[in-house]
Amino acid sequence: MSRVHISTTIRRRVAEAARYRCGYCQTQQAVIGIPLHIEHIIPLALGGSSNEDNLWLACSACNNYKGVQTQALDPETKEQVLLFNPRTQLWADHFAWSDDRAEIIGLTAMGRATVEALKLNQPLIRLARRRWVVAGWHPPTD
Repeated sequence: MSRVHISTTIRRRVAEAARYRCGYCQTQQAVIGIPLHIEHIIPLALGGSSNEDNLWLACSACNNYKGVQTQALDPETKEQVLLFNPRTQLWADHFAWSDDRAEIIGLTAMGRATVEALKLNQPLIRLARRRWVVAGWHPPTD
């Protein structure tokens, strides 16, 4: 499949709206020093579009783990639920930080399913977050 062209203007608007951080794990572009991906919330393969209202920023790990998923199993209820939509939903309504701010806790079925499906707490990112906390770079405060 060929890459879809997304204009520089739309890329900039999406990045600004996302505050230059991943909509799922909140990783900040300035902290990792790698450009975040423009992610299709509803994947093109499932009929999604490249319209701005279907785009958000995601780190490479979240974007890769999400792939074409739009729903996943809530580990608590064992029900299929939609994944979190960072464009239309508030992160704090579905997630919270652990006391040490290294782990993302799903507060809702959608939050729990997203944490599991996108592997938001895999060991390497938890290690990095601990270091970012010590440096005062994490979690984002706005």
